[in-house]
Amino acid sequence: MTPLLEPLAEAWEAEWQPVGTAAVAGVSLGFLLLAVLAIRADQGWIPLLDGVNLVFHEAGHPIFGLLGWEVLTILGGTFMQLLVPLVALGTFWLRRDAVGTAATGIWAFENLLNIARYVADARAQVLPLVGGGEHDWATLLGRWGLLTQDTTLARGLQGLGWLGMVACWAWLAWRWRRSRPDRA
Repeated sequence: MTPLLEPLAEAWEAEWQPVGTAAVAGVSLGFLLLAVLAIRADQGWIPLLDGVNLVFHEAGHPIFGLLGWEVLTILGGTFMQLLVPLVALGTFWLRRDAVGTAATGIWAFENLLNIARYVADARAQVLPLVGGGEHDWATLLGRWGLLTQDTTLARGLQGLGWLGMVACWAWLAWRWRRSRPDRA
């Protein structure tokens, strides 16, 4: 095995850190609050979390723009918005920290709710854009001949986001159950 892949192999075989009751309760409470905020928020916008996600999104355009491909420049915002929590997730996974892995997984999948909101707006274009300019998803879906499918695609992304968040929480609950000394 190459030296570069050895840490990954070691991490894959390592035991997960035990999950305490307080940790799973905290993540559960946080997930419940996130779900309530996402459902009740004006147009699905969760101010603090989606504000941070927006910073990563906007940073992604010039960063991926350095590669010189216009489509990648446009997609760079969405890519970066997903890449940051996925890198954090990978870091926790390598450390075999189930709580951090699940929490950053929930964050990554929550981003899909925000992205779905943007995709669904491709034809209507009523969402305010940072700095004006072109609507990423209107441009991309228009080029790909999918503009009339904006809301259908958005519903799929939204469903995937909710499914992924619930799966991350359920996985953490399963890890907690396996950590219990009294488990059968």
